[in-house]
Amino acid sequence: MAEPIVKIRELTKLYSQGEIQVTALDRITLDIAAGEFLALMGPSGSGKSTLLHIIAGVDRPTSGQCLVQGVDVTKLNESALADWRNHNVGFIFQTFNLIPVLTAAENVELPLLLTRLSRTQRRKQVETALEVVGLADRAKHLPRQLSGGQEQRVAIARALVTDPALIVADEPTGNLDSHSAQEVLGALQSLRKDAGKTIIMVTHDPKAAAFGTRQIHLEKGELS
Repeated sequence: MAEPIVKIRELTKLYSQGEIQVTALDRITLDIAAGEFLALMGPSGSGKSTLLHIIAGVDRPTSGQCLVQGVDVTKLNESALADWRNHNVGFIFQTFNLIPVLTAAENVELPLLLTRLSRTQRRKQVETALEVVGLADRAKHLPRQLSGGQEQRVAIARALVTDPALIVADEPTGNLDSHSAQEVLGALQSLRKDAGKTIIMVTHDPKAAAFGTRQIHLEKGELS
């Protein structure tokens, strides 16, 4: 059997609130296969986003292991972690985080400015990413000229443009109407089927979770 792309063992995350210690994750063990579209579900405060952020190298656990493509991201120092994130993880958020004065293409290009690619290479990758999400004809539009669903698809193109193995999405349809949400979830589904991407999505919406290939539930920091 192929090695999982994400391998989590006994992962624990504790937060201190004054003198009280809060357990966000309690000895989580989980394998995620390459090419999965995993929906992480659970009520608010269940630890979903904390788990997602640790997998993506944005947060660190208190104890335990988190291996992504064989690299234990919990052991990397800050600069190595930033470099690893830039090459391996694409982020999609509930708020689209597009820069209003930049066109769709310029927003998508932003992660590539950290690379050594030439301007021509960058432009080619941007065109490809926008084509993948069905927005090649909107490249020169500003965010305010796009619908909410289109803005989120630009954000997906930006997450894709560096060709990461892993895409993490935190409530990507939380700000969208049902039609736009379907568009965005369909785009994520296509990325898995056609581009072989591994997608981990946090959602509290069962309709959104149904687009995944597997659903897991977190409750009070434990998998249920």
